[in-house]
Amino acid sequence: MSDAPIGVFDSGVGGLTVLKALAGELPGEQFIYLGDTARLPYGTKSPETVSRYAVQAAEALASYDIKALVVACNTASAASLPAIREKLKGMPVIGVIEPGADAACRVSKTGNIAVIATEATVRGGAYQEAIQRLRPDARVSARATQLFVALAEEGMHEGPIAESVARHYLTSLFALPGAPSGAGAAPSALVPGGAVPAVPDTLVLGCTHFPMLAGAIRAAIGTRVRIVDSAATTAKAVRDRLGSLLRASPARRSSVRFLATDSPERFARVGSRFLGQTIAPSDVELIDL
Repeated sequence: MSDAPIGVFDSGVGGLTVLKALAGELPGEQFIYLGDTARLPYGTKSPETVSRYAVQAAEALASYDIKALVVACNTASAASLPAIREKLKGMPVIGVIEPGADAACRVSKTGNIAVIATEATVRGGAYQEAIQRLRPDARVSARATQLFVALAEEGMHEGPIAESVARHYLTSLFALPGAPSGAGAAPSALVPGGAVPAVPDTLVLGCTHFPMLAGAIRAAIGTRVRIVDSAATTAKAVRDRLGSLLRASPARRSSVRFLATDSPERFARVGSRFLGQTIAPSDVELIDL
């Protein structure tokens, strides 16, 4: 069983940032990655639809005799983990929200935490609930930043356009109450007459696309805010969770089998940016869910 592959699922190519982190954290493991590219984006769909799609993808990956499933999609993690675990009884199923929430609670000094994600993830409140369950004193601000997804997909994650969009979404979130437009604040700043931090000191990237925009996001929020990348935290959680299920004699390097439900050519072109290495269209198998 330890030689079986790890399944990784996302609605598209965003989860390749999680796969990249997994390959770095678990060198020598074998992976099967499924992008449900025919039905993306999940971030604007209802929770019921997302859960139905995610369960179908999970069952498809389970048919490849995987030893664990990583739901590398924040929207699917928020809407479908209980349903997936019910279908894949006995198999470890790890989402991206709990690891990200746990890391944010541990690194935040003030408990004032911001989350940026898709509309569905913010609306569902999964990060807010997870953070406050782990740290009841936390103050969580969540904001939907849907345009970040398009910028990452189109390769416009760097430069003046990305930085302008990042400022549009984030400046007010990290500004002191009453401060002039565009004025930021140090995380240690206090509200008048009190000791409660006025702005978040930690930002959770609650979508697997968003690590691509880390530079633009950092430029918008300054250097004092801690950024939590749910891809990296998920990879560490998978390592800790699998333990004895990891390969006893790992190969020299990880290998990946790519599956997509539509357009292997686009998957390969866009996915190469997210993974940080070239994916050939011929390496992407087209499947039907």
